[in-house]
Amino acid sequence: MQKAAGSFISLLAIIAIFVVYNAAYTIHETEQVLITRFGKPVGDPITESGLHFKIPFIEEVNQIDSRFLAWDGKPNEMPTKDKTYILVDTFARWRIQDAKQYFLRLRDERSAQSRLNDILGSETRNAIAKHELIEIVRTTKDREPVVDEVLSDAPGNVGVLYKISKGRGLIEKEIFELAGEKLKDFGIELLDIRFKRINYNETVRKRIYERMISERQQIAERFRSEGEGEAARIIGNKERDLQQIESEAYKEIQKIQGDADARATEIYASAYNQSKQSVDFYEFVKTLETYEEVIDPETTMILSTDSDLYRYLKHSIGNTD
Repeated sequence: MQKAAGSFISLLAIIAIFVVYNAAYTIHETEQVLITRFGKPVGDPITESGLHFKIPFIEEVNQIDSRFLAWDGKPNEMPTKDKTYILVDTFARWRIQDAKQYFLRLRDERSAQSRLNDILGSETRNAIAKHELIEIVRTTKDREPVVDEVLSDAPGNVGVLYKISKGRGLIEKEIFELAGEKLKDFGIELLDIRFKRINYNETVRKRIYERMISERQQIAERFRSEGEGEAARIIGNKERDLQQIESEAYKEIQKIQGDADARATEIYASAYNQSKQSVDFYEFVKTLETYEEVIDPETTMILSTDSDLYRYLKHSIGNTD
């Protein structure tokens, strides 16, 4: 009898432990719990961390994350208002604001991610289609570009920023507001959404690279042309300055030679003009110098008998005879 009673007590203890174990649950700091009874929520979500109890076997614990969660969309090709196809990669942060609504509409995070893909992807595509490419890639409306002075008058649109009405920040805000309202129906609060990367598709990217190369080649050709013009100007100035220097040098040489000849003539005159014999001797010396300059073995000359040049030759021939 006592043995049977002991076994019964042990059985009751085991059952009690099992019931307590099934009734007790803990809530972590990063989560909240929604209790359901036969699949339907009971009461409000429990957010206080620690040890809690529920009705065993009847009620079920549904753990729901209370942290900030991330959504990372896949890059999708979308057309802009000006018919340019771009690859848009977006990401967002969100959290579960109404756990009961979230549980009734979505149940788990995988369903939530799928719903985020639909809503955020759709709103992003609509926003991209309503704006031109320049509005999507630019962030500020009134930014002034920093342009190198040498490119200030470059051909084309180098260094020119087109005016925009909104910019990427306001477009992201539009998506945030529209998508946030829709996600509230699912108990989700959208915290933020951003364009992670915007890129051209392969065809558009190739055309843009070709245009960039063409613009740089135009700038290089302009610089090359300006350089050749400047080189020609420098060479022209050099030739002009060289001719001017040579002309002035020749002029100075002639002046010096003239002054020297005048001085020499003056010296000769003062030396040979002292008496008639000096004058005759000077004439004789100059005549000999003239003979040396104009007469050589191959020269044939015809002179009159009264020529000054023949005068000394005549005397020389007479003396020889």
